[in-house]
Amino acid sequence: MSENILLNEHNKEEFPPAHTAEHLLNQLMMRMFGCERSDNAHIERKKSKISYILDHKPDRKEEREIERQMNELISEDLPVSFEYVTRAELDGIIMAAEPDTPEARLSAARLPDDASDTIRLVRIGKYDVCPCIGKHVRSTSQIGRFEMLGTNWDNEKRSFRIRFKIV
Repeated sequence: MSENILLNEHNKEEFPPAHTAEHLLNQLMMRMFGCERSDNAHIERKKSKISYILDHKPDRKEEREIERQMNELISEDLPVSFEYVTRAELDGIIMAAEPDTPEARLSAARLPDDASDTIRLVRIGKYDVCPCIGKHVRSTSQIGRFEMLGTNWDNEKRSFRIRFKIV
């Protein structure tokens, strides 16, 4: 059935382990800091960077906890699966463990204006679900190890940038 589904053109060639780690990191940051998924990420094979708008600069303990939890999630060998929904069905799908919060539900609002009517959802176990047409690994154990290379804080923009690599 999935061969007959029409999705948007995709102009990127992701490195599946790092791209799948991006999904995990987005959900982890949402849970730890109550922020939104990043809309400023550059995910590459050798080094990646991703930014989040936060209410405070994470301290070293919080940074170490991000890295620890990422590697714990990876080692859980969570399955990565796909499902297809319409734009209309997208609104309200639960994407987080706390379904009673507005941030826990998917919305078509963040989709590009030219997104197709059929949306592919990527699920990582019961941990995360997100619309995405990119390439992913089959399970989180295929990601490797998440290594945080460094962070930057922009106090004016309240932006926290994480630089990482997948080993």
